[in-house]
Amino acid sequence: MTVSYKGLWKVLREKGLKKQNLVDDLKLSSATVAKMGKGEPVSFKVMDKLCEFLECDVNDIIRLESK
Repeated sequence: MTVSYKGLWKVLREKGLKKQNLVDDLKLSSATVAKMGKGEPVSFKVMDKLCEFLECDVNDIIRLESK
């Protein structure tokens, strides 16, 4: 299984935000944002922070896909 963050990038665009906002406003590390950019898994704590910040559900921002 691989992780897809296509939903996250879509939500960011719809809200007029960029990846840098996740670092600046949400205080995520640039390494965490880079992991998501590469489709690598991140913790549920990060997912929770993202959902609260973006006012969305986890299903809106992440999807597991078969290889």
